Amino acid sequence: MYSDKVIDHFTNPRNVGEIEGANGVGQVGNAKCGDIMRISLVVEEDIIKDIKFKTFGCGAAVATSSMVTEMVKGKTLEEALKVTNSTVAEALGGLPETKLHCSNLAADAVHDAIKNYLEKTKV
Repeated sequence: MYSDKVIDHFTNPRNVGEIEGANGVGQVGNAKCGDIMRISLVVEEDIIKDIKFKTFGCGAAVATSSMVTEMVKGKTLEEALKVTNSTVAEALGGLPETKLHCSNLAADAVHDAIKNYLEKTKV
């Protein structure tokens, strides 16, 4: 049912935790099934230098959170904003149809964290 990549990112999630002093934080959730994702990031000179996540949810939610952190770490904000929930699912080798609606909020959480960063740094 789940790809090997989904299982790997669920059992060995990357970039778990929260960054003290993060300059961007985003949180999204899906009331339908209860998944909540929180992303904290450090941006320096328009580059995501560090990113961590905390996710409350199913295995697919943890896997998508882990994957998105790997996809955007080291990228510019512009590049990170191009990542979508669909590209995250594709990078994981797909998700079951029943999980797409509730567990793949990872890109939304990254976008929310970037929005928070941009709001904080407006001149």
